[in-house]
Amino acid sequence: MNSTTSDRKLRSEPWIDDADEPGRRLTHEQAQALLANSKHSVSPWRVIAVQAAVGGVVAVLAGVFGGRWDWFWSALYGAAVVVVPGALMARGMTSKLSSVSPGASAVSVMLWSTVKIGVSVAMLMLAAKLVQPLSWPALLATMVLCMLVYWFALLRRGR
Repeated sequence: MNSTTSDRKLRSEPWIDDADEPGRRLTHEQAQALLANSKHSVSPWRVIAVQAAVGGVVAVLAGVFGGRWDWFWSALYGAAVVVVPGALMARGMTSKLSSVSPGASAVSVMLWSTVKIGVSVAMLMLAAKLVQPLSWPALLATMVLCMLVYWFALLRRGR
């Protein structure tokens, strides 16, 4: 066995791909393919903005058609229960610290998901004290409509 064959055997680990070295330059075709794939991604901030807009529209419609201010404030608070924790998670996930390594990204997803759930639950527990009088149907309906924005963002993204 010559030294090149033994070097290859020692270095041939299934999780290392020699073709994808960190300093390797992309060809024009590879760069174009990468740009084409990145156009399909949806910004988390755009999703948050659309959720806030949907929540605002639903709150106004609930106030106008319901004719009651408690429906307006309840619906607006329902939108906040979705938007505020979502914005916290988006901020945490788009920070430079969360993209340091794959391990840091995984920990970041778990951490910010926990924060998002905790803030959502805390806001729901405080709803009856902060919004007087509270209309649970208006709050929950607005929450559901704001959360549906995630599905529309995924549909828009395509394959």
